[in-house]
Amino acid sequence: MRVPTTPWTLLFKIYREVLPDAHYYLNEWREKAKAIPNKELREQALASINDKAFHCEGGAVYGLLAGGNRNKIIRFIVAYQTISDYLDNLCDRSTSLEERDFRELHKAMYHALSPGENTINFYRYRKDQDDGGYLASLVSTCQDVLNDLPGFNNVQNAMRKLAGYYCDLQVYKHVSKEQRVELLESWHEGHKHELPDMTWYEFSACAGSTLGIFCIAAYASNGMMEPERVNLLKSGYFPWIQGLHIMLDYFIDQEEDRIEGDLNFITYYDNKEKMVERIKYVKEKAEESIRTLPDSKFHQLINKGLLALYLADEKVQGHKELKRTAKRFIRFGGLPTMFFYLNSWVFRRT
Repeated sequence: MRVPTTPWTLLFKIYREVLPDAHYYLNEWREKAKAIPNKELREQALASINDKAFHCEGGAVYGLLAGGNRNKIIRFIVAYQTISDYLDNLCDRSTSLEERDFRELHKAMYHALSPGENTINFYRYRKDQDDGGYLASLVSTCQDVLNDLPGFNNVQNAMRKLAGYYCDLQVYKHVSKEQRVELLESWHEGHKHELPDMTWYEFSACAGSTLGIFCIAAYASNGMMEPERVNLLKSGYFPWIQGLHIMLDYFIDQEEDRIEGDLNFITYYDNKEKMVERIKYVKEKAEESIRTLPDSKFHQLINKGLLALYLADEKVQGHKELKRTAKRFIRFGGLPTMFFYLNSWVFRRT
């Protein structure tokens, strides 16, 4: 298995191999979403694909760690990320603010990591019900792929642990505005013993990424895995690499979240300088984690590419203040980040 270790070979493989596979599966799910009988569920499913396709495109890069199983892993990544984005839309624009509703919906993310587990009615606590089997089909696709991975039994618990953080976050951040911060602070308090020193909103950001799950699945496609290796991958990605990923996501969404009244963790810093300082710190801790990982040069490229991908987003480019701050982040990443930034900027406008 030859994993890319330079910016140009990584970009070549992304354009030549990763994106065509990701778009093939995204188009399949788009067609299935169009057939959803319920209007609200159909609109949210289509919006999640049309507006958040770059989440699947970015995640699919981990297929390059899977060698001959690249196509299979990208199929899993696209399906799992589509579940994540769809449920996020349902919760963000929900007619319900019930914790039990959000928790029931997100059981889909556990079921997806549990081959052989029968699907349930994930919509049981909401008015909109009939998706024509769309969510169940996404779940069973993930189960089918994982069931075929030779190392899946070795990594399932680690993947479910990361999914647990993610699902708890999605539940607490979407309840009524009066409850959100209190629930998230309490949640953070319960996990402090297993975390480095960080605020509740930084922990929330670290929990909100699926990258660790994708990375672990890709390695599991190559054979059996020792517990030490599994723990190395999990602790390598959580908290710092995942934290950087989501802090950048919230950075570019600041204006959109302000307008929609959505929770944005970046806004809890005392001022912009403190925010920049902490994101730089998280980036440095992520780089430390990467040095412990197998194929560390690949993961380093992904980390620098993430900086570029988010900072090239049109939400940043069209906002004077965000763009000024983004340039500081690009300098933190050095020449590889600048290389990816320029190519991401061109790609997004092609």
